[in-house]
Amino acid sequence: MTIRLSALASACALAFSGQAFADAAQDAHELAQVTVSATRIDVSDTAATYASEVHGREEIERSGATTLVDYLSRHTSLQMLPSYGNRFTPSLNMRGYGFTDGYQNVVISVDGRRMNNIDMVPQLLGSIMLADIERIEITRGSGAVMFGDGATAGTIQIHTRARTGVNAELYGGSHGTRGGVFSAGLAQERFSLSASGERSQSDGFSDKDPSGHRDESRIDTWRVALSGKPVDALELKLDAGRSRIDTRYPGWLTLAQFKDDPAQHRPGSGNYTHQKFDAEYWSVGGEYDFGAGWKLSANHHDESKNSEFSSGWSSDYRSLSDEVAVQYRGGALSAVAGVQHFDGLRKGADNKTSKRNTGWFAQGQYAFDRLTLSAGVRTERVEYEYRPTAGVRLKDDDRLSSWDVGFNYRVDAALSLFGNYNASFQAPDIDRFFSTDWMTGVTHFNGFIEPMRVRTVTLGLNHVTPANRLKVAVFHADLKNEIFYEPFSFQNTNIDRSHKYGLELQDTWQITPILTGLFNYTWTRAIIDRDDAGGGAFDGKELPGVPRHGVVLGLNVKVGDHGNLHLTHTWRSKAWATGDFDNNNLQKQRAYQSTDLAYRHRITKDVELYGTVSNLFERENGVWTRDDRIYPVDFERTWKLGARVSF
Repeated sequence: MTIRLSALASACALAFSGQAFADAAQDAHELAQVTVSATRIDVSDTAATYASEVHGREEIERSGATTLVDYLSRHTSLQMLPSYGNRFTPSLNMRGYGFTDGYQNVVISVDGRRMNNIDMVPQLLGSIMLADIERIEITRGSGAVMFGDGATAGTIQIHTRARTGVNAELYGGSHGTRGGVFSAGLAQERFSLSASGERSQSDGFSDKDPSGHRDESRIDTWRVALSGKPVDALELKLDAGRSRIDTRYPGWLTLAQFKDDPAQHRPGSGNYTHQKFDAEYWSVGGEYDFGAGWKLSANHHDESKNSEFSSGWSSDYRSLSDEVAVQYRGGALSAVAGVQHFDGLRKGADNKTSKRNTGWFAQGQYAFDRLTLSAGVRTERVEYEYRPTAGVRLKDDDRLSSWDVGFNYRVDAALSLFGNYNASFQAPDIDRFFSTDWMTGVTHFNGFIEPMRVRTVTLGLNHVTPANRLKVAVFHADLKNEIFYEPFSFQNTNIDRSHKYGLELQDTWQITPILTGLFNYTWTRAIIDRDDAGGGAFDGKELPGVPRHGVVLGLNVKVGDHGNLHLTHTWRSKAWATGDFDNNNLQKQRAYQSTDLAYRHRITKDVELYGTVSNLFERENGVWTRDDRIYPVDFERTWKLGARVSF
């Protein structure tokens, strides 16, 4: 405990030591106010009863990031790596849930449309255009009342923006990177219409495989959005889009091969994995304002996806989701309640498997003079069904619940304290809930799997002045039946008891009118307390794929009246390889490092040029799954030049 408290005290002392200098710069640029809306109740982030991290359009622009995955992995507290080489469906670690299964413990949504899959495939984040994003809101240790199943580590809510005017962007760079972005929009008093599209491709970073292909990729994406107010009290929205992805990604290398040349094709390993995605969606919704603080909203989302490998393996997905909610916003009291339904289906060659979630929720908060209290509750029914073309149909269901209580106390104009206690759950996905005997081809219920239940407590502070924004949080999570894939029995099962704890620190400091410093740090421990399935071999061990330390350092410099230079360094400490649950592998996950540089220059109000360099010092990074199983990633320096024109 002394070590943990010392780490927190040191971090706070470091941040506050800079505060004296920041106060002297208050007559310079003031930092923008930040609003969060994870509970559907808009509040200042410093008045929220939960830990949050928000990234706006300005931060996204100056980062120089090319894709959403690039931005999240190198400019936020989130930790992302390609999943077995696939950059479009990355692995995700947040609050110590690990790169192996962490993506299933974070609910990711785009304008309310849930991105999580019903099987063991990570979210298709590569299908989201970074140019369309207005705001990214990360909620840590909370969100289970509003988002239900899987929101154990937290949530990532992505909000898109409406376009106006006409904009065109072209870019090209190293490794055959090239592409273009186009958008157009019209906004009137009661009507808005916008459309955007992007084509991007890369010739790859690794050597050619026997078929003559590198790890090349191409993506084509488009989106249209329409909104209107036929009367003052009613707003209607329609949104639709499609993404087509064609990607190849290399397999693993041994340590000797990785050290020799991470770009090489492993002899005898055959062709790179070739996968195609085709995802399309449409959404419709409306909100009616009854007056006196009352609103009624309804939303429907329909998404279809196809995943096809060159081997012939193919899966079709269809997900339908609906929500009806009523909201009240009074002087001190704010509340929202409603029902959500998610119906997910996967079609294979000889079966259809589904998972349906129906949740009822209520969330509210009351603001006193200095104190804000919040509370929420959710009950959810989860239904599973396996329908083979021939054979026995399987059905089962479960009922789960979550709740959340929190407070925020404003000490003075600069300092506020907050705390949150959250109960959340994760129901098994269909790949874990059902088990197939590959010798006989018979599918049956997995008798070794149970839903996971988590209790998380978070305590933190916000200290905000016109020139400095500091946020600190500590957390502790107790887990029962943490879901994982047992590496020796090859069985999806549960860790009986485990816990996680850590420290999170964010600081933005307007050092001078032209210079801004950024600091994001996480310290996390994830411990397996007891696992009967492993015969005690995992007891007391660390969960693999969880770096103890994560750092993002940034420096933003305004160059004259029209230029902006942004420098970022991302570092994550070493960790146990993702499959090393007994912590005895000879090889560990190597520390990740990348230094990135971006410069933007506005020629006129309608023309902007930019250039970026990623992995400036050519750090050779990789993903260790076990000894001599290394998937190379971000091992070369890359650059990009582009131009944007507005009409």
